[in-house]
Amino acid sequence: MALHFEETEFAARRDKLSAALQAQGLDGILIFAQESMYWLTGYDTFGFCFFQCLFYGTDGRMALLTRSADLRQAQHTSNIQDLRIWTDQAGATPAGQLRDMLDDLGQRGRRLGIETDTHGLTYRNGKAVEAAMEGFASLTDASDIITRLRAVKSPAEIAYVRKAAELGDAALAAAQAIAGPGVDEGEILAAQQAAIFAGGGDYPANEFIIGSGPDALLCRYKAGRRVLSANDQLTLEFAGVYRHYHAALMRTFVIGEPSRRHVELQTAAVEALAAVEDALRPGKTAGDVFEAHRAVMDAHGLQKHRLNACGYSLGAKFTPSWMDWPMFYAGNPWVLEPDMVMFTHMIIMDSDAGAALCLGRTSLVTQSGSAPLSRASLDLVVK
Repeated sequence: MALHFEETEFAARRDKLSAALQAQGLDGILIFAQESMYWLTGYDTFGFCFFQCLFYGTDGRMALLTRSADLRQAQHTSNIQDLRIWTDQAGATPAGQLRDMLDDLGQRGRRLGIETDTHGLTYRNGKAVEAAMEGFASLTDASDIITRLRAVKSPAEIAYVRKAAELGDAALAAAQAIAGPGVDEGEILAAQQAAIFAGGGDYPANEFIIGSGPDALLCRYKAGRRVLSANDQLTLEFAGVYRHYHAALMRTFVIGEPSRRHVELQTAAVEALAAVEDALRPGKTAGDVFEAHRAVMDAHGLQKHRLNACGYSLGAKFTPSWMDWPMFYAGNPWVLEPDMVMFTHMIIMDSDAGAALCLGRTSLVTQSGSAPLSRASLDLVVK
């Protein structure tokens, strides 16, 4: 099996999950989030775009219902012993086969949690599962149970995150080395991905964000490429990725002479990042972290140009997004703990001036505060 952790690590995770389920009076959980399956068993696939479900009982028993295409994937990448296949055919009813599997496992009449807040369970499939469970077992939304367990990383996970951060720094260096007038955005993306793959890294859970000129003010990837001009701006958001663990970075490069507005925004971004990272400590809430961001940005008169969130948790994630919980926004009560991995981004998009300035990096929450995982300079990159 191609497992990335020792069995003792997986055993500790099973114990934590069993305790969390018992604390909520649940007999087991229907797992649909791929990151939950990966965390609990090592199972590594993008087959969650179809119907699949991992059952975990408080007694530690597991069974996976998936398609034939993922049978060998599960055999090779996971520690799941009980693998069952639902049949691809006209009129297939995998939700019904899930009920049959649970019946075989003695779960009739039990109280089961279910992960619904996930891309691994579509609305149609969710309705089918609810219908299949009617009169069989009671379902309770338990989407946050494994999410909260995954938020606090083990030493073995942190080692992978540190490797991901090294790959992120390599991708940033590759972009800085090649960016300049006359360079196609595609060349920059290729250099960044090459640095990560050459270092043993993985595909990211979502596309790298790249935009220049007016597109430097976008926070999402879009199709199409542009060649950098002599006086330009380039926004990059990307992540080093290792064993699916992410360490994200964000920068805006200035091509040519920086404008006065770029310099002003860089000053505000550096100050805001320092305030946010100072608030990134055990006992603080995710809302407290956002408030540190808001206070600095608004003091610089940037309320109109900032976002209403300034970061989120990172870990082992799958498409379509590397974003994880908790997120930093106003009033979020999630309390930070040591060994959480958090990406904080200072995103300033001044549409009036046509200027972008973004600055972000990933930090580890420590016992006494936080520690950036990237070694790259925060100075404004001018090419």
